[in-house]
Amino acid sequence: MPLDKAKRYLEDVLAHKQAIPFTRFCRGVGRTAQAKNRHSNGQGRWPVKSAGFILDLLKNAESNAEVKGLDVDSLFISHIQVNQAQKQRRRTYRAHGRINPYMSHPCHIELTLSEKEESVKKEPESQLASRKTKA
Repeated sequence: MPLDKAKRYLEDVLAHKQAIPFTRFCRGVGRTAQAKNRHSNGQGRWPVKSAGFILDLLKNAESNAEVKGLDVDSLFISHIQVNQAQKQRRRTYRAHGRINPYMSHPCHIELTLSEKEESVKKEPESQLASRKTKA
C-alpha cells in the first residue's frame, strides 16, 4: 500500500470516517456499514489508540526516508508486522488482603518502506516471436 494512502486511511479511522474490518477476533464486534463496504461480514471498529500509534510510526518512517534522500512520493509499505511483547507486571490490591496481577499488553511493530521501482514495458509479440531459436 502506498504510504500516503495508508496515512489517509488511518486519519479517516481516527475521524470515524472509515472503519477497520475485524475478520479474525470478531466475536462480539458490532456491524457497521463502513466495514460492510470493505469486507463481507460487516464487523468493524475504529481502534483510535492503535491507529494513532501506527500513524505516528508512519510519519517517523517518512521523515527518516526524507533524511536519507529517498523519494517520499514513491514510498510504499512493503512489510508490516505486529508481535506480542513481554507483558509488564503491576499489582492491584483487593479485599481481604488478596493481590491480583495487573498486566499490560505491549507489542513490537516492524515496518519496512520501499521505493516503488519503475515498471519495465513488455516487448511487442512480434519481436518476441522472432527471437525464438529452433530446437
